[in-house]
Amino acid sequence: MKTSYLAQKINGKLIGSDKSIEGIFNILSPAKGGDVVIRHWIDENGIKMASERGVSCIITEDLRENALKMAIELDIPLIIIHKIEFANAFAINWAVEKYASDSLRVVVTGTNGKSTTSHMIYSILKEADYITYTNTDSKSEFNTLIDPMVSKQIAEFGKKIEAMVIEISEVQGWFDRLMENHAFIMTSSVEPQVVVVTNVSMDHIGLVNSIEEMFDETSGAVKALNEGYAILNFDDPFVRKMKSFTGSDTEVLFFGNRNEGSDIELRDEGIFYRGDIMISLEDLPFKSQHFIANIMAAIGASIALGVDKKIIKKAISLYKPLKRRFSILSEKPLIIDDFAHNPAGILATIKNAVSMGNGKLCVVSAIRGSRGEPINKFNAEAIADGLRNFDYKLVITNSSDVVDSANTVLKEEENIFIETLKERKINYIFRDKLYLALEYALKSAEVDDVILLIGAQGMDPAKGILKEMKRIN
Repeated sequence: MKTSYLAQKINGKLIGSDKSIEGIFNILSPAKGGDVVIRHWIDENGIKMASERGVSCIITEDLRENALKMAIELDIPLIIIHKIEFANAFAINWAVEKYASDSLRVVVTGTNGKSTTSHMIYSILKEADYITYTNTDSKSEFNTLIDPMVSKQIAEFGKKIEAMVIEISEVQGWFDRLMENHAFIMTSSVEPQVVVVTNVSMDHIGLVNSIEEMFDETSGAVKALNEGYAILNFDDPFVRKMKSFTGSDTEVLFFGNRNEGSDIELRDEGIFYRGDIMISLEDLPFKSQHFIANIMAAIGASIALGVDKKIIKKAISLYKPLKRRFSILSEKPLIIDDFAHNPAGILATIKNAVSMGNGKLCVVSAIRGSRGEPINKFNAEAIADGLRNFDYKLVITNSSDVVDSANTVLKEEENIFIETLKERKINYIFRDKLYLALEYALKSAEVDDVILLIGAQGMDPAKGILKEMKRIN
């Protein structure tokens, strides 16, 4: 492949010489000779670094300062592109074709439960002895088209990939720029045989501003499925509607809770597939409703891929969840840590936590930093709705002692969160530092209470702090 061909394929403008590309698509810092660097913006220092590494070319949207002059002087070809996501989509498709062309491929998207569902499908495929790649991790860092990490990981996997499970963010962008059709573009680049959609609820406020926009963006994954299986949540009316986007070569498997429209269904005895029991309730690794939905979705995807039902049952019964997915950190008092960071996730997590204890519920919630006022307002409303009918304590924190600049809570975000709680007449304790918030919760908790830790980046360090306090091992 040459730089001129690449520029043509991604609708970019080539500046500089037409060179052969011998490496992979990569980010700047670890790039090696012959690699193509994809970077949203680059300045003259980045050009110098790329030259030192011997890269074939650089793809970017934004040339800053003297980057163009430096690239010409150092003979580094540049491809200027209008939307960086097109370059990253091409990179993923190139990596799939080169390293995993005959693999089984699953795409998982939706507002909540993507990571757990993806990781569970990955675990089932591993149990079935497939050499399997997934981009899912506990922080969901690699589910976007902002950089070429998925392509890089596939290229550097080190073994012939027989199956892959790709988690895709249903909505993506940065600042206030929506990467339109993100789910459609990325799913198209993977060319999966199976697409799973977990649910549609409000998140990414500012990039999208209504549930209808969330639906439009999320449904792109189903629209991109040319043939195969769509695994859809029957209990979610928006996901259920996505059946209308499937073609004649796509079969739909619905999963849901005790309804006749579902192929994979939760009953009192356990989870059934078209009338036959797949796994009994006592063999499930967890019993909370939103995790059971993830299990049903994973079962649907695995059945679509032809995995033996005995292997599916074994893998699920032995499954160990990702970090911060309703993780039990302590028994007395019961401390539960969850990544809940949007309204639907918060409501579901509070409901499940209440069902697990006999005493008072103490919620420690990290305000979302540098994510805007709307999402923090909606999150505070969800906490208020979740706690309304229960005996509770609520501690909120900015986590100012542990977050970096990208996750710092702005004053207006703190204000909207607190004002919303006050409007809903929700009592709370505020502690600026996460350490102090956890300390307060622990000192005020009785042995039968449940302490629920919720939030995204601001709550990530909580487990480490509790270890330093010697409250958990």
